[in-house]
Amino acid sequence: MIKKVQGTGTLRAPVLAGIYSPSGSREIENALESFSKGLNSSLDLLTLNTGDCAALSSDSLSTLPGGGIIALTGHPRWKSAELQAISSRESHAGALSHAYLEHGMACLDYLEGPFSVLIMDKRSSRITAVTDRLGLHPIYYAQVGDGIVFGSSASGVLGHHEIEKELREDGIYDYVYFHMVPSPVSIYRNIKKIPAGHFVQLSNGALNETNYWLPRFSEQTGADIASLSVRLKNLLKSSVDNATDNFATTGSFLSGGLDSSTVTGFLSELHPDAKAFSIGFSAEGYDEMAFARITARHFGVDLNEYYVTPDDVVQALPVIATSYDEPFGNSSALPAYFCAKLARENGISRLLAGDGGDELFAGNERYAKQGVFEAYQKVPLFLRKDLLQPIVENFPGNFGVLNKARSYISQANTPLPDRLQTYNFLHQHSPAEIFSADFLSAVDVNAPLQLQRETYDRPADASTLNRMLYFDWQYTLADNDIRKVSHMCAVAGVEVTYPMLDESLLRFSLEIPSNLKLKGGNLRHFYKAALTNWLPQDTIDKKKQGFGLPFGVWMQTHKPLQELAYESLLELKKTRYFNNGFLDHAIELHRKGHAAYYGELIWILMVLQLWMAKHAN
Repeated sequence: MIKKVQGTGTLRAPVLAGIYSPSGSREIENALESFSKGLNSSLDLLTLNTGDCAALSSDSLSTLPGGGIIALTGHPRWKSAELQAISSRESHAGALSHAYLEHGMACLDYLEGPFSVLIMDKRSSRITAVTDRLGLHPIYYAQVGDGIVFGSSASGVLGHHEIEKELREDGIYDYVYFHMVPSPVSIYRNIKKIPAGHFVQLSNGALNETNYWLPRFSEQTGADIASLSVRLKNLLKSSVDNATDNFATTGSFLSGGLDSSTVTGFLSELHPDAKAFSIGFSAEGYDEMAFARITARHFGVDLNEYYVTPDDVVQALPVIATSYDEPFGNSSALPAYFCAKLARENGISRLLAGDGGDELFAGNERYAKQGVFEAYQKVPLFLRKDLLQPIVENFPGNFGVLNKARSYISQANTPLPDRLQTYNFLHQHSPAEIFSADFLSAVDVNAPLQLQRETYDRPADASTLNRMLYFDWQYTLADNDIRKVSHMCAVAGVEVTYPMLDESLLRFSLEIPSNLKLKGGNLRHFYKAALTNWLPQDTIDKKKQGFGLPFGVWMQTHKPLQELAYESLLELKKTRYFNNGFLDHAIELHRKGHAAYYGELIWILMVLQLWMAKHAN
């Protein structure tokens, strides 16, 4: 029987958890109680225990014949009118139960949008966990004997008494490399997480991971730009409408960039009294408030502003850094939190975020930059190998133009996706310089690039640009930006949705020719053309920034920030992970070198130490 229990946590976060254990009901019952505490959700939970398997969800549960369970969380949509009717009458889990009984795992073809799912089929002895196509709802898992445990957070899975809270050396290395820990691994030795568009299935004792969805890029040559533009605007407005259940308590993030301005603009068309929320910084080159105000005036939106200060960072960082399940080093998490907090204080319970447009329609600088390097490969090989490279490499001297030429050739000769990591700390500095020899002996330093290559190569018949877009759906969106915004909103007590990641827009983006998404060096060429005369021209022309935090700049003069950073690096010296000399050197590099670049390095190290102080044994 499905039971309802009150959430006792602090996060406004949708949650899902499940356990399969042939050893019996007592372990199941204890696990359910531990999960509900570890998931830390303030939402009410539904629980169902059938003896050797059990699940809980903040959204919906249903039974399968033979004592099985379907558990679902999220806000999916159904491609079948019949299943949509069942969902309205029963629940999403009820509709999925019908679809699974008729179609097996092909039931996923009928489901789209943000969701995570557990299918515990006792008749066939198959236990399956599924993430949606863009990884908006994550799932962690761990094998326990001949059973398995799932949870929407690592802390939920760690609630099981047999799973040790032991960190992986590779997880620490991955964090410093990516500034987060990417799927399918986690920071914990015995826990993994399911990548976007995948499911994990335990069947007859064997555990397998399956990539059930890949994009099929079907670029429409000779496409009519005018008709595509109309379709884009209609889809954008529809996606914002779909994300707005209760206007009275819905607002939008507004950075002043293309995506947040688009979402805010359509929200204002649908609801003229719309509210938007923006964050500013009193630091040159970081503050975008002027652009947020331009958008707000253009659409007649009530703009609510907050300026983050260095003191805010000192007070909030220890709380924010330790609130994540795994160390998370994206510094824009803090402004995202303060923006969500501002919205909550103004009576907002749901925020619309603009994340995703750059990754669907080619808005990141690195996409255009690759064309510059790819051009070098079109030069005849004999000229490159026998003339250009020897001249540049052997020419005496070490000055600006020559250094740039050497860097250009080096990057051009590095294949994608490796080239995207040119400025990674672990490519600018050797791992042996940063980490201790003892630590590195337990790490596969080639694993991060191998993981990225496998992801980049996954789509079939895709252009270079489209491969980079798909690559970013995993690393920039699912494992980074979505994790950042969703968790910060949960901490602030606000629900968040992502209209730019509506699957109707995703499917539409697959049709747009690469040379329209990115034309020459013009990022988001088609998107900008389609929205010209609707968005403010200043927004169309604006250079991309985002909610970047000026930590490196502030730390140069703000003593409390310096103290927090230096104390954290001092504590890291007590671990066996890093070369202590490099930790001192990092401070010098920040003081005398590039403040923003090495400020980010100090930030990720500081966050790691704060996180480990609370979460590591």
